[in-house]
Amino acid sequence: MSVPADPVIRVRDLEKAFGDNVVLRGVTFDVNRAENFVVLGRSGTGKSVLIRILVGLLPPDAGEVEVLGCRVPELRQPELDALRVRVGFSFQSSALYDSMDVGQNLEFPLRMNSRDLTEAEVRERVTEALEAVGLPDMEDRMPSELSGGQRKRIGVARTLILRPEIMLYDEPTAGLDPITSAEINDLINQVQQKYHTSSIIITHDLTCAKTTGDRVGMLLDGRLHSVGSFDEVFASDDPRVQGFYHYTFVQQGTT
Repeated sequence: MSVPADPVIRVRDLEKAFGDNVVLRGVTFDVNRAENFVVLGRSGTGKSVLIRILVGLLPPDAGEVEVLGCRVPELRQPELDALRVRVGFSFQSSALYDSMDVGQNLEFPLRMNSRDLTEAEVRERVTEALEAVGLPDMEDRMPSELSGGQRKRIGVARTLILRPEIMLYDEPTAGLDPITSAEINDLINQVQQKYHTSSIIITHDLTCAKTTGDRVGMLLDGRLHSVGSFDEVFASDDPRVQGFYHYTFVQQGTT
């Protein structure tokens, strides 16, 4: 769909290296309000490093990073903590506490960040978040009792419970079977439509990119090679882009 330009994330000339390993080389892009922006690339290309820089978990070596009007590298810890409440981070591992049941996992960020809520308001938020991810009856389950897809959904619910303006998804379909992956892709789109969130979706899954992305950026050799619709990005005659496409959709699809 067409999304009017209204950037909530601005990245300019971003650089990051770990010793001699240069991961990001002059990365520049915007993410607009209510847009799903996919950063696509092979494993080890710096995709996850990028979103960790966006929330201040890693410092950039150079460049500008602005999220919701805040220059992230310049923020002091209290300011960074306040920004992180507005930016939901859905980890690849779902990052649930195994010693807590689902309801307690969802309550935890509320009790840490929204201490003025009444007990009734906390319960209402938990119910709303579980319904939003299609798991209304899972509150008393332990994480060990959940399937991989259910853990992903609960991880998204725990992020949504703070009602963030931006969602960051780190490899949301990694390790999931095709049917469950399709359900997670649908969930990402439903979250965007219901909550009008802006999202960055980090993935090497082309089906995820094509299904969820309003725009896609292909990360190659530490640079965003091209940005546009899925079809525009893969109209490139660059052999690296075509190789990525054909390996995923042709070779893997025939095995």
